Parts: sequence; C-alpha cells; structure tokens
Amino acid sequence: MLSDHAALLDDLADARLDLAPARYGLVAACDGGLLEVSGLNAPIAALCEVSHGVAPLTAEVIGFRNGRSLLMLLGDTVMLRPGARVRARGQPGMVAVGEAYLGRAVDGSGQPIDGGPPLHARALWPAGGKRAGALDRSPVRVPFDTGVRALNALTTFGVGQRIGIMAGSGVGKSVLLDMIATGAEAEIVIVGLIGERAREVSDFVERHMQGAKRARTAVIAVPADHAPNLRLRGAMLATSLAEHFRAQGRQVLLIMDSLTRVAHAGREIALLLGEPGAARGYPPSALATITKLVERAGNSAASGGSITGLYTVLADGDAQDDPVVDTARAILDGHIVLSRELAQRGQYPAIDIAASLSRVMADIARSDHLALAREFRALVAAFEANRDLVLMGAYRPGADPQLDRAIAMHDRLVDFLSQPARSTVSLDASLAALQGLLGDAA
Repeated sequence: MLSDHAALLDDLADARLDLAPARYGLVAACDGGLLEVSGLNAPIAALCEVSHGVAPLTAEVIGFRNGRSLLMLLGDTVMLRPGARVRARGQPGMVAVGEAYLGRAVDGSGQPIDGGPPLHARALWPAGGKRAGALDRSPVRVPFDTGVRALNALTTFGVGQRIGIMAGSGVGKSVLLDMIATGAEAEIVIVGLIGERAREVSDFVERHMQGAKRARTAVIAVPADHAPNLRLRGAMLATSLAEHFRAQGRQVLLIMDSLTRVAHAGREIALLLGEPGAARGYPPSALATITKLVERAGNSAASGGSITGLYTVLADGDAQDDPVVDTARAILDGHIVLSRELAQRGQYPAIDIAASLSRVMADIARSDHLALAREFRALVAAFEANRDLVLMGAYRPGADPQLDRAIAMHDRLVDFLSQPARSTVSLDASLAALQGLLGDAA
C-alpha cells in the first residue's frame, strides 16, 4: 500500500513548512461565473480555492479592477454566497508536466478522467510556454508521414510543421484527424480535445489508448460544457506537455481539436473583462490566443526535438473568410481544406486538393515528386473548372487536350483521393501510387 504512495510521501518529506499567516480574500460580487474578490493579493493566472461550506470551488485570476481581483470559476456557481473566503494555491502560471501523463487521460486541470490514480508529476513548465528566439526554430527538412495517401503525395508535410484542417461542421475533420493519429509515427503523441462532444472524447480514448500506443500517448480533454478558462487551460496544458518533451530532444505530435473552440473560450473571457468585439465579435486578444498557441510548436535547434502541430479549425457556416480561419491560415505552415460539396458526392476524406497547401513541400520533396503533384493538381483543376459543361454534354472532345485527359482519368483521380476511414497508406506507397497513376496514363 505504501509503495503506491511513495512518490507522494517523498514530496511531503521534501516540502518546506510554511508558518506565515494565511492570506485570503472575500467574494464581493458574482456575475455569470465572474467573481469580484476583495483583499486578495494573487497574480493573474493564479488558481484559487473558494471555500463556501460545501466542497471548495476552484477559480482562476483573470484580471483586477478598482482594487478587486477578477476571478472566473472553473465550475458552477451553485451554492456560492457573498463573503466566501478565497485563497491562492500552487504556483501561478505554472503547470505540472512529465512522464506521468503518458498513458493517461486528464482534464484541463491535470486531474484524471480515466478512473486511474492521481497523477504525480513533479516538473513544472510555464503555462504560456518558454519564449525562444526566432533563430532557435530550425527549418523543416524531414517528411512527416500522415498515413493519408492524398496528403502524403500531393501536400507533403514535414516534421515540425504546423498544419490546419479547415472545414465546416460535419464534413469530416475529426475522422481525418483520427486517420492521421492512427497512421502517423511519433515518439510522443499529445492530444488536446478542447470544446468537443464528450462522446468523441470517450471514442478517441477507446481507439487510441490501447496496446503499445498507450504508453506514448497523453489525452487532455475538456468537453464543450466546461468553463471557458478551463478549456483554455486544457489547450495550454497540452502545448506545455509537448514543449516539455521537445526540450528533452523527442519527436512530438501535438493534436488539437479544435483551435476554434480555444478562440471561443478566449472570446468569452475577453468579453467578460469588457474588451470590445472587433472582427465578427472576436476581441483582438481572442485571436491573439491562437497565434500564441501555434507559435509554440515547431523544431528546436537547441534540443533537436520537434513538435509537429495538427490543429482543426471550424469554419462557421463553411465560410473560409471567418476570422479564426483567416488567422489560423496566416500563421500555420500548411492547411487542409475539406469541402462539403465533395463530401456530398461521397468522396472521403473530402479533401479539396486545389485549396489545400503545404508551405514546406518544396523543401522536402524531390523534383520529380513535385512535378507529379503539380500535374495531378492541374488535371483536377481542369475538370472542376469545366465540370458543368462536361455534365451537360456541352464540351466537344478534342478542344482541350488537358481537359480530355482529365475527363478520361476522372474516376481514377477520385479513387486516388479517397481512402477508407482508419486505414493507412505510407509515404513511400503514396508516392509509388502517384507515379503509377500518372505514369500509366501519360
């Protein structure tokens, strides 16, 4: 029995006894989860405990105004009353990281949700990350195998690249993410399921936390019904874990589903603090949250480790000019666009290959591979530009040799882009299939 708690006992033995008087504040006002506390001297991002006669509540300091601290609860306000005592706890701005998270599923506070024992992680890491110089980001030079034929062959990604999967609701973002998580190779896989359905969380854990993969995978899950600051803390915890392992020189795959829910959480907090909405109701700080998270991924020249970031981005109303989509597209190193029209035709994954892009493909792919990818894109673009004419029978064969070839190859091009869910095709096999397709048809 004692062996199960040996690490905790060691911590208690090393802990310093604090004999200073305990300082606390008092709840003066509560408005929709935003607390105003008087007499509390705690910095922003500090976690606090609110004692109110039942089980204590947890809140986070998000600002201060007119001599009062502003806190946001991580739970419900049920049974909270005026005058409740508030005490700061832990180290502000720091999160616990380490090997203890591997094989486990936790919430945004690092508490287990998988029914296992409490985690014991002694290392601390800044929740906002450690800012590094621009020259510490080594270039992307090694291809990253996604396990998806269309992506491997036509938008080749690299280790240390930041990639976005952009689509409206119900088009297949999570399914494509699941395929990449299954087929990708990495030493450590950190999965942040932020603001998604609880059912998707349990399904993902059931599929990916089994067998040998479990020992190298950590899941941080904060469903949509949780407080916005807890969702934001979950995203920062996942990124901090990835940074911790990268600092050890390890190759990390960071999966974040979804970046839009993180922006929504930042918007809720900013509006509570009185920040005016700008782009379609998004305050500037909410969009800046995306930039801060994404910029923490990448290769490290100092340690030799890497974080390959894979982020889903929800395009509200299928609008590709949505502020979150625009911001993500500008900061990411590549993006995959999923088309509802292609999904309705029965093509899965519904990758719009003409709109998808990898900004590092030219640096990591061979010249013959690049030529074949351009040729494939040209054929797809030629058919889609004249699709209505072809279907109406208004096109006269022989008028455009490239379009003639695209029409003849259309079924094979669609078959190449399609792939059954939860199946994998390696990078080498994808390139061989592309060479066989276009070489045979030349």
